[in-house]
Amino acid sequence: MRFIFVRKKWAYLGVILFALIVAGGLFLNLESVQTVSPENGKKFDIHMVTGEFKSKLENGKEIESYRWDPGSITVPKGEEVTINIYGVSGHEHPFYIEGTDVKGTVKKGEETIVTLKFEKEGVYRLICEAHQDPNTNGPMIAYIVVD
Repeated sequence: MRFIFVRKKWAYLGVILFALIVAGGLFLNLESVQTVSPENGKKFDIHMVTGEFKSKLENGKEIESYRWDPGSITVPKGEEVTINIYGVSGHEHPFYIEGTDVKGTVKKGEETIVTLKFEKEGVYRLICEAHQDPNTNGPMIAYIVVD
């Protein structure tokens, strides 16, 4: 019977090389997976909320920022989309969707429902008029990606 002896450094090198090959294979095979897709002819519903972040600076000053959550959504081009926005933080958020004639207001404790259809691909911004810049605890902007 013959034995094959492998030095320790070659064994470690072999394990590392094997791990790199496996990791490289996984990395090259990564594909984006669509996680939400309505059946053809079904309505496309998105649910969002208003949110707020608060913090204190070292000098004791409190700072806050408002946001839409999720901050980015993807919707299909040419299909009816319903966006349901529930007001959790802030008294009210008057908003508009850039590139459309959609305007509305989200009030705390209430749900605002907007139904629309995007005919052009692109990125549309959902902008809160009360929080447009850092001076007003913003910008409070969500991005609607139309594919």
